[in-house]
Amino acid sequence: MLRGVVIGLGAMGRNHARVLREIDNGVELVAVSDLDLQRAAKVGDCYGVPYFTNYVEMLEVFHPDFAVLAVPTSLHCKIGLDLIEREIPVLIEKPIASTIEEGKRLCEAAERKGVTLGVGYIERFNPVVNALRQKLDEGMLGHIYKIQAQRLSPYPSRIQDVGVVIDLATHDIDLFRYLMADNQIERLYSATRSTINSDREDMFVGVAHFHSGAVGLLDVNWMTPAKIRALTITGAFGMFSCNLLSQELFFYENDDKPSGWDALSTLRGVTQGNVLGINIQRFEPLTAEVRDFADAILKQAKPRVTGRDALETLKLALEFVQSGQEGQIVVRSSEAEPAGVAP
Repeated sequence: MLRGVVIGLGAMGRNHARVLREIDNGVELVAVSDLDLQRAAKVGDCYGVPYFTNYVEMLEVFHPDFAVLAVPTSLHCKIGLDLIEREIPVLIEKPIASTIEEGKRLCEAAERKGVTLGVGYIERFNPVVNALRQKLDEGMLGHIYKIQAQRLSPYPSRIQDVGVVIDLATHDIDLFRYLMADNQIERLYSATRSTINSDREDMFVGVAHFHSGAVGLLDVNWMTPAKIRALTITGAFGMFSCNLLSQELFFYENDDKPSGWDALSTLRGVTQGNVLGINIQRFEPLTAEVRDFADAILKQAKPRVTGRDALETLKLALEFVQSGQEGQIVVRSSEAEPAGVAP
């Protein structure tokens, strides 16, 4: 039984505490910590565990087997290094850090100490993403032409220290890397807008050009009154349409059968064939994420999203921010961390 603690009890921290409490074997929640005493007390009392406002005191009392770090991004490096120096495996909520330098410090410290470091890109554990990756690996789509993501939400008052690219778009940047496997992004461009905030973007449109010639499109904002999480991938044999919220996956196949009228075929181009619903065994992605991290600790293996993996996603996100600020295309180096392995 691995004894875990949660540091930071905002929206994601509270969900992590709930999941650690609900998992029926392998891990248990032993304590929680938050600077806000009222918030810490509410979560601690809800799950029947001790609560603290000082995470160092909590660590000294309980000596946990791992920690979930769900504090604001600006604190990831400091607290993460504290945990690593104590040789406590840590699962950090995305992104890994505020800057590349801070992310590198976390990765290097974990490697030096031999401490398991994971980063919480939850969509990697979404069962519909698992199914989609499997179908792509099987070649069901053929050569990929385009991957497109929409992640739209109302403005979240919880976010105080980053813009929409780091908060939301990193999920889809990570999915682009994961679903396109070793097909690296060679150049990118973005347009951003600051409407609610004057110091950070709340609307983002990005274009990524992959080594294979495929194009990636990102449409992400905090300005939409409806929550949308959609992903489509178009290829030689058709198109996958994925709803990340409802965990639904459909394949629209190209109808390449001759029509009997060659002129009509020329005019209409690609036509719709069968629409296939892919069967999905639904489950909560956060539970799968925590189980994956616990297994990595027990087996001394890599978690699905490593620190180095998350660092590459952060690099891309910051390059998109840079492009939006400067209005320039960013040409990337060929050195990149591969985006993990298929589940």
